[in-house]
Amino acid sequence: MPQFEMVLAELIAGFIVILSSVYIYYKYVIFNFWRKRGVFYIEPAVPVGNVTPLVTGKAQVGVFFHDAYLKYKEHRAFGMYTFFKPNLVIADLDLIRTVMIKEFQSFHDRGIYCNEKIDPLTGHLFLMPGKRWRNMRVKLTPTFTSGKIKQMFVIVKECGDELAKHLEHNAQMRDTIEIKDVTNSYSTDVIMSTAFGIKSNCIKDPNNEYRTQGNKIIDINSIKLAMAIFAPQIMDFFSIPFFPQSVTDFYMKMFRETVEYRQTNHIVRPDFMNLLIQLMERGYVDPEDDKNTSNVSSSVNKLTMIEATAQGFVFFAAGFETSSSAATFVLYELAQHQDIQDKIQNEIDEILSKHGDLTYDAINDMTYLHKVINEALRLHRPLPILNRICTEEIDLPTVNIRVPKGTLITIPMLGLHRDPSIYPDPNKFDPERFNADKVKERHPYAFIPFGEGPRNCIGMRFGYLQIKIGLVSLLSKYKFKLHSRTPVPLTYSERSPTLTPKSGVHLIIEKR
Repeated sequence: MPQFEMVLAELIAGFIVILSSVYIYYKYVIFNFWRKRGVFYIEPAVPVGNVTPLVTGKAQVGVFFHDAYLKYKEHRAFGMYTFFKPNLVIADLDLIRTVMIKEFQSFHDRGIYCNEKIDPLTGHLFLMPGKRWRNMRVKLTPTFTSGKIKQMFVIVKECGDELAKHLEHNAQMRDTIEIKDVTNSYSTDVIMSTAFGIKSNCIKDPNNEYRTQGNKIIDINSIKLAMAIFAPQIMDFFSIPFFPQSVTDFYMKMFRETVEYRQTNHIVRPDFMNLLIQLMERGYVDPEDDKNTSNVSSSVNKLTMIEATAQGFVFFAAGFETSSSAATFVLYELAQHQDIQDKIQNEIDEILSKHGDLTYDAINDMTYLHKVINEALRLHRPLPILNRICTEEIDLPTVNIRVPKGTLITIPMLGLHRDPSIYPDPNKFDPERFNADKVKERHPYAFIPFGEGPRNCIGMRFGYLQIKIGLVSLLSKYKFKLHSRTPVPLTYSERSPTLTPKSGVHLIIEKR
């Protein structure tokens, strides 16, 4: 027994020594990074640095950086630690332009988890680094021209019509509806149809497998989410996939079967899936419609089935959640501001009457609708932060900070969009902020709803189109009022990387 106690004592002593060594290493080596460089930083805690609220699921990532920005923005750039990595938070509009445009060659990667071997669905345009990103961007750019998006208009409009028809009974009864659930079903139907050529029928059956698998994409364990954004090396080292195996299997099988069916039956549809098949078969998208042959030279490298699946998947994952959230936030704000709802409905009525129907040109004529959407995106930006990683050591101008290669960069967009020095009375919903004269007065980087520079959102125009068609389909027929179950202000789910309402948005719907 004494021998056992001695061994136990030695083990405990050894454990204490190891813990003490780790603590000292973190405290005086890892967490000395910003002090050594004379950069103001927020005091970190061993071992997760400054991101304890994210790891424990106590804060949504965008809200976390929003709070830090408002507290420390006078420094223009300040240091944090995300796990064992130094993270520089950029809190100045000129510096944001430097990172995203002027010195893009030093900040061209996002630094977020991307590992096709462990998790094939992460090998897509949004996450890809370096040359692979550039090559894929060149291939995919012609799939989002105005000509190609125009072709998809009819498919999206059909989903909008189905949405409006589905809610007719609810409106007659003046029912309460959870609008995020409704817009999720609409967005899933739109993206499944345009990205995969599949009629998912989520509007009619919101509990089907397409919605179930879609929800798994955004409901992520808080520790895994924090690691994927800020410490992907941990996931690489332990071979941890970001997405559940069931999600990977579902989308890989669905994509492969759709491709094989179309090729066997010689089916051609005006959708994103058709363009991906062209990239698999030829290596470039048919340029005829857009009179653009610049991409034909990329035909040397055709997309593999896995690469094409990942691009189809990100079109779905990025499009369904961000678009449904944006539409939800618009209706949430309009339900509180009946005067603005009346004004937008008058514009919709007038433009539809002028064009005779909802057409591509009619949508583009709705200028007030565009302002309303932008104001909702300002207040509730679905992707509330932007990430970069320093790929080439550089001196940041005007702040005297040398940024070493490998340093994480975070741009707290939610904080910037709600900064009272940029937007007076920032929590007020006011679409007039986006009048041409007001926009001209502001810094060009004061509003970045879809990113900026070479890595901006490739699907931005399609995203706007999808949101607008959904909103016009609803607002042309129905009025919305806030239900007492909906909190004001909204709280956001801590488990989602995007800004999404925590307890839903309950609205009363009635016929106009």
